[in-house]
Amino acid sequence: MKNSVALARTARMIEALRQRGADQAQDVTARPEDGSAGGAPPRDTRRPRVVVVGGGFAGLGVLRHLEARLPADAADLELVSPTDHLLYTSLLPQVCAGEVEPRHLAIPLRASLRRTTLRTGHAVDVDTAARTITVVDGNGSFRLGWDRLVLAPGSLTRTFDIPGLAQYGLGLKNLAEAVYLRDHVLRQLEYASTCPDPAERRARGTFVVCGAGYTGTELAAQMRRFTLDALRYFPRLAADDVRWILLDRAPRVLPELDETLGAGALKVLRDRGVEVWPQTSVTRVTADSVTLSNGETVPAHTLVWCTGVTPNPLMEKVGTETSKGRLVVDERLNVPGAAGVFALGDAAAVPDVTRGGAPAGQTAQHAVRQGAAAGRNIAASLGYGKASPYRHRDLGFVVDLGAGDAVANPLGLHLSGAPAALVTRTYHLLALGTGTNRAHVACDWLLAAAFPEQVVQLGFLPPPHATIAEIEDTRLYPN
Repeated sequence: MKNSVALARTARMIEALRQRGADQAQDVTARPEDGSAGGAPPRDTRRPRVVVVGGGFAGLGVLRHLEARLPADAADLELVSPTDHLLYTSLLPQVCAGEVEPRHLAIPLRASLRRTTLRTGHAVDVDTAARTITVVDGNGSFRLGWDRLVLAPGSLTRTFDIPGLAQYGLGLKNLAEAVYLRDHVLRQLEYASTCPDPAERRARGTFVVCGAGYTGTELAAQMRRFTLDALRYFPRLAADDVRWILLDRAPRVLPELDETLGAGALKVLRDRGVEVWPQTSVTRVTADSVTLSNGETVPAHTLVWCTGVTPNPLMEKVGTETSKGRLVVDERLNVPGAAGVFALGDAAAVPDVTRGGAPAGQTAQHAVRQGAAAGRNIAASLGYGKASPYRHRDLGFVVDLGAGDAVANPLGLHLSGAPAALVTRTYHLLALGTGTNRAHVACDWLLAAAFPEQVVQLGFLPPPHATIAEIEDTRLYPN
């Protein structure tokens, strides 16, 4: 009897080991293609795997919602992101101007997500038939299987085939670009202060910002003030030696907002001495000049490119319909023709039912709310809750111009000056999402108001690697 029990136990162990080996073989796509030990441990294949690409507002919102809505054993949650943090990009101009420390805008993903596996890398390809994605990280590439795929990789700086732009244009999309831009501006002031030639000194002190949307307008306003304040450390330079030019093809600043906000921002810009050139674009860039569409050539060693964003190239790999590079999705954020795939944020043309189905704007407001909607609909696809269409209610916009100036229209109420600045900074603190980041940023603002800026170069990124393509890793996406 004892022998028969032992034999039965042995048979069960052998069967369990055999089944375990079969499960591992099914999950081979989660391992690096080169066979290294950097892949995921074997997973329970009875549970669906939800893979989210992109750790921005949209992707993080999806996972937060799923962690809150799904039971712990309902699905395996995984996040593919090139960084281990969500970057609060709205305050990047303040990093350039020294009002906010760079790391205080980085919201840690591991601290924000308790049940999600984070894989730091770039998703560069999608195979909807095999239900895998290809991920590139510091150790090579590997394929990752999925049962539900959420595409929210965000966007990249939109550039055009303008001679010299790729070589000499500077972007402002991430922390590396913000810190480098600050260093670059201070470096130009250093060069100008020791330059005996007045023309060269003037060129070193001239900074051209192309794009008068949110980022360009905030950057020009805040950096004009920053450079004028910094002149106390450069006694050889006068205010006339520093020139900031803001240009845009549109007829006014902040063309995506209503005219009242644009007019308020324009007044602040002009009061600070920023030259605003509407209906003007860039046609050529060299190391020491910027040629404009009006035929004028501006001697300058700096062009900051803030003309908007373009969807991540990964969207073209899905093989379904796109609109201006964004994946076409239905009102529930499903990708038609790709079962189990959802897309949102800057990567998707999400129909806004409050605007007759027109694509929703590429703003953080939309991304946050789409994240919650997608999380709800993905949970419903797994049997938890009910799916519903995405709906957006516009809460207004805020534009922080620094030094107590801002324009805002919360809930349709137009504000400017100190009241707008209060609303704007309150909004930013709430949007940061974590108490730690809020406390750090609030302290940064208090210190910046009480003490002079530290005018120093940090030297994080050497000049040869400061192009938009290098910093934003666009070379990783195969054609």
